[in-house]
Amino acid sequence: MVVKNTSLIENNYASQHLIKQLIRSSTAAALNYGEAQSGESRKDFIHKMKICLKELRESQVNLQIISEAELVRDEEKYKNIIKECNELVAIFTASGY
Repeated sequence: MVVKNTSLIENNYASQHLIKQLIRSSTAAALNYGEAQSGESRKDFIHKMKICLKELRESQVNLQIISEAELVRDEEKYKNIIKECNELVAIFTASGY
């Protein structure tokens, strides 16, 4: 959702910096989840899942900064991104690995 909806964010220096970091952290979560699925051991799986959660939390904070800085063009669509991120954080936190 983040990659598809970058146009929801205003185009200025601050927002460009934040959106680039948001793309990095949100895609890192997805990529590390893929890595975790083929973990070499339980320890490796847990480590990669913790990285996913770390990246999701970073994305959460970034989304909050963007929102509070009023850099969002379409608040309704943006709320869906925040909701999905919050849900993923809750799922990863509750999973306990």
